[in-house]
Amino acid sequence: MKKSLLVLSVLLAMGAGAVQADTLKKMKDSGAISLGVRESSGLSFTLGNGKFVGFHTEMAERVIADLQKQLGLAKLEIKYQPVTSQNRIPLVQNGTVDLECGSTTNNATRQKDVSFAMTTYVEEVRIAAKANSGITSISQLNGKKVATTTGTTSVQHLRKHERANGVNFEEVFGKDHADSFLLLESGRADAFVMDGSILAANIAKSKNPADFKIVGEVLSVEPIACMLRKDDAAFKKAVDGSIQGLIKSGEMAKLYDKWFMQPIPPANTKIGLPLSEATKAAWANPNDKPMEDYAKK
Repeated sequence: MKKSLLVLSVLLAMGAGAVQADTLKKMKDSGAISLGVRESSGLSFTLGNGKFVGFHTEMAERVIADLQKQLGLAKLEIKYQPVTSQNRIPLVQNGTVDLECGSTTNNATRQKDVSFAMTTYVEEVRIAAKANSGITSISQLNGKKVATTTGTTSVQHLRKHERANGVNFEEVFGKDHADSFLLLESGRADAFVMDGSILAANIAKSKNPADFKIVGEVLSVEPIACMLRKDDAAFKKAVDGSIQGLIKSGEMAKLYDKWFMQPIPPANTKIGLPLSEATKAAWANPNDKPMEDYAKK
């Protein structure tokens, strides 16, 4: 009897997992989708009062509109769920977030826990410093305090470069990107190492943008993509199909121009980050390759 109950429990657990993995059915039954967004990323950020904007946020809204049409729904409610670098993967895994479109790097380790849609942005990890600091490369960070955001891949690149160049710096961690930039802005850190788009966005939104600059070597090239639960082929196919449509129609390029080359809220400033050759290449040949495939040979 106990054995039968155990087998039944396992089967029920498997069934529950299968239901959770069918995101399209979940959306159709509930009439809603939970979208994971960021509060202070370069690709997704908040204006306050529950309003989330940015290149990846608006792109996700376009994708969700396509999904709504595909499901034949008159209305599909978007429930915006703020996520952080630390909790974004668990929230996708446990079903709290159906689609996460913040600024997440697609890498081999994360692919063990979640799936990724096709790459929509290729990021370059750089250094931000005060314009009068004299810092122009990572080799000049010896004895300095370097800010980065807890739970991000930039920490790994810092450690690699510390070993490679014999540079001895102290890492200080912000709980999110805004907090990390505040460490730099307030002088509690000498530099901030992070995705170039995040550095550019935080500089553009600062009180005195001219006080900061992005400097030094490209520390890493990373494909950024939306996350979804593993083993949900139908949902991934639908999301990827919408992304390909946005690229093919030219809408993706228009969205990029809107959020990186034109004045944006809240301060009506321009980030001024032209579309990179790496991102153009990713759009020309849509794929979901991890960052390990981008590593320099």
